[in-house]
Amino acid sequence: MSATAHTHAVSAARPLFESKIVRRAFVDALVAFNPRRMIRNPVMFVVEIGSAFTTVLGIDAAISGHGDAAAGFIFAVSAWLWFTVLFANFAEAMAEGRGKAQTDTLRAARKDVMARKLAAPDRGAASEPIVSAQLRKGDWVLVEAGELLPGDGEIVQGVASVDESAITGESAPVIRESGGDRSAVTGGTRVLSDWIVVRMTANPGETFLDRMIAMVEGAKRKKTPNEIALDILLAGLTIVFLLATTTLLPFSQYAVTATGQGQAVGLTVLVALLVCLIPTTIGGLLAAIGIAGMDRMIQANVIATSGRAVEAAGDVDVLLLDKTGTITLGNRQATQFLPAPGVTERELAELAQLSSLADETPEGRSIVALAEQRFQLQPGNPQSLGATVVPFTAQTRMSGLDLNGRLVRKGATDSVARFVAELGGTLPADVREAVDQVARQGATPLVVADGARVLGVVCLKDIVKGGIRERFAEMRRIGIRTIMITGDNPLTAAAIAAEAGVDDFLAEATPEAKLAMIRFWQAKGHLVAMTGDGTNDAPALAQADVAVAMNSGTQAAKEAGNMVDLDSNPTKLLAIVEIGKQMLMTRGSLTTFSIANDIAKYFAIIPAAFAATYPALGALNVMHLHSPTTAILSAVIFNALIIVALIPLALRGVAYKPAPASQLLRRNLLIYGLGGVIAPFPGIKAIDLLLTAIGVS
Repeated sequence: MSATAHTHAVSAARPLFESKIVRRAFVDALVAFNPRRMIRNPVMFVVEIGSAFTTVLGIDAAISGHGDAAAGFIFAVSAWLWFTVLFANFAEAMAEGRGKAQTDTLRAARKDVMARKLAAPDRGAASEPIVSAQLRKGDWVLVEAGELLPGDGEIVQGVASVDESAITGESAPVIRESGGDRSAVTGGTRVLSDWIVVRMTANPGETFLDRMIAMVEGAKRKKTPNEIALDILLAGLTIVFLLATTTLLPFSQYAVTATGQGQAVGLTVLVALLVCLIPTTIGGLLAAIGIAGMDRMIQANVIATSGRAVEAAGDVDVLLLDKTGTITLGNRQATQFLPAPGVTERELAELAQLSSLADETPEGRSIVALAEQRFQLQPGNPQSLGATVVPFTAQTRMSGLDLNGRLVRKGATDSVARFVAELGGTLPADVREAVDQVARQGATPLVVADGARVLGVVCLKDIVKGGIRERFAEMRRIGIRTIMITGDNPLTAAAIAAEAGVDDFLAEATPEAKLAMIRFWQAKGHLVAMTGDGTNDAPALAQADVAVAMNSGTQAAKEAGNMVDLDSNPTKLLAIVEIGKQMLMTRGSLTTFSIANDIAKYFAIIPAAFAATYPALGALNVMHLHSPTTAILSAVIFNALIIVALIPLALRGVAYKPAPASQLLRRNLLIYGLGGVIAPFPGIKAIDLLLTAIGVS
């Protein structure tokens, strides 16, 4: 399975034109000439029909010696029309090929392993060896250290360290255990220590790896609503130009008959005119843009169930983000010792460290580390000190140790107050004030006591991630509202929200409250995105327009979401929105370019096409092209080559820069609109000069 991890590591750096992918794409492009497949793209289907029609005209002219133009000219136009279709097919095949290259390795990595099927969900139950392909949903299996997980499942017993590099590409192992939101395991990952009993949640062929292969496979991607709408627009423009071009033939014939001079426009020229005027550039690149958007999501280690989800990410304007692990580092850290009157800070630190020696929680370890950092207090070992450890429980909400008759405790304020009162002590007013001060700052106060004597308060704070405030500012600039979701009380939530720079927050969040908030914003016409990993997140994930489930989360969360983050990194939601916006920007930019560059083709091909019928149109030959023949060929050749030139941009995407929609529109019109108008003039003129140089007249 390590090959999969290697594939993930290099996928983001894969060159745009890898030789293996190019070879496969060229073959697929030829196969795609099938009219049944081409008809899905109305613009390129018209070009294919035009290619076939001009080919027939060329053959007729070559055999009969009579035609609307020289056979060589007709064949030249026909050849470049075929190349136009080929290049469009090649662009789509290249985008699909990048996804297929990843699935090839995934398929190679997928293999059957031996498993131990249990008669009951207990390690001591009777077991039998079985091939993983024979396991069914609901079966229980025992997996021990060094063994591969035979399929997707939920841990029902035990805890283990699991190497998930085969799926995520990350080398650091993770802890998976029964219960809670970290019980899901994925087939093909390896248990590194201990053992777990797993209930299978998928049948063979329905595992996460199988779904991942199907999702990555670009050929199976469905079109998104915006893409369908753009298809309809392009089809409409094609029909309009088809009708306009068709009516030009009788007008030309009538003009020749009425004046008795000149020559009617030929069918070959009309086909060339039609192909140059319809939006062939975006028509040839549209599918590639959509598939490449999903490929970029894969490179970010996110599996999208459809292109619709990627597109929706680009339109999101409300983000719901969980506080813990997304906005904050995820574990509260000790940041300050606040001693009671008559107690030194060092004394408080010493007792706080002592009470935390057996506390393996991140908070407990941070207290030990802060005392060591501030006062060089070296932590000891409770056993070597002869101390009795008092573990934390939900009932006492305290922890500590008993040492030589001393009862050292730390915990919640009310719990320590009761403990001290039972020993005849009281909680000093100054300590209560310190507790209130810490709470107002959005931090968590822990009170430390030595028997009946209260020593002071340890401040535990959620550390806001570096740079997250700037990221939220970027979101705000592009019109995205950020909302923090947390189970904290409103006072703590407000303090953290202010520090992080989010626009709003939802405190004491319940599954019902999350769902209600999503529906509230959707009812106002907004597209909402959120992340989640627990079963209690499933209703909200199912309601959200973009729902990113963590791969480490429960099966219910992953089934409710329309994206799965293999890295289980909640902050990935920000990157997902950027990828979605980049895909929409790319599509909009190239559509603008495609429609704009038709303007230059008007000046190239229309004067050449009708010069023999309407000599006055020669005044429009502003590029001073050599002849009608070279002008028409130059426009057709440029029309084909521009698709090739834009393939890298379609695959890589337009560079994303956070900005309001109006600013992005102005930027696109300036760069791609103006560029689309200007670029064809020198391009067509250069091709005309080249054709003239090689003797085309």
